[in-house]
Amino acid sequence: MAKFMFSEIESAFMYVASAMYGMNSAVLRKDTGKILYRSDMAGIDEIEDEDDLDWDLCIEIPHKNDLGLGRNLVFEFVEEYLPDDYERIRQMFRRSGAYSSYKDLLERRGLLEKWYDTEKSREERALRKWYKENEIELDG
Repeated sequence: MAKFMFSEIESAFMYVASAMYGMNSAVLRKDTGKILYRSDMAGIDEIEDEDDLDWDLCIEIPHKNDLGLGRNLVFEFVEEYLPDDYERIRQMFRRSGAYSSYKDLLERRGLLEKWYDTEKSREERALRKWYKENEIELDG
């Protein structure tokens, strides 16, 4: 099996997570190390184009929601840093545009950079755990 660079899989993870759940996907070929991309929004489908794809040697790159990094992480952060605003933010996430409103609130409170640092740290930790669970060997 191939060894994988953390940065390459992290980039694929960011691609998958950049859209609503299910709109973008990526598959890691464990035999070759190649990452194949699909996007319903952009009309990209490298997965379908791969003639010799053996699904037993492939693993789908997770979306941030698969790793508990979507709203779960938001509310963990809110509990720690904005407990008095918990209900307000919960209501915010019942409407569209919630992340934009949430980040505006964080910026006004001086917590936006803390949020980005927390999000980045948790993503890396969750991805490394995912690697171990899926027996993906990192090279560097």
